[in-house]
Amino acid sequence: MERLSIREGPEGCTFSVHVAPGSREDAIVGLYGDALRVRLRAPATRGKANQALRAFLAQQLDVPVEAVEILAGHNSRHKVIRVVGVSADWVHMRLKLEPRG
Repeated sequence: MERLSIREGPEGCTFSVHVAPGSREDAIVGLYGDALRVRLRAPATRGKANQALRAFLAQQLDVPVEAVEILAGHNSRHKVIRVVGVSADWVHMRLKLEPRG
């Protein structure tokens, strides 16, 4: 079974996300390889999907939007996300994913 790969560091947790913009609902739909697969209603124009992704992940992880940063993939479906102030276990628990181990 594939698992979300999360790297913990001094500045927070980093993981990959595969985004499907323009969907019917905002939802986590599982994994895409070792990346989190997320559907968003927002279109992929003028950064709207990026803003929606940050807000959605902040809500799911119970952190402020400012704690969620897109490190790479601003113009791509595949993004690298950093969340400040949380552990890998917290991310797995909040996203209802199996912890690594």
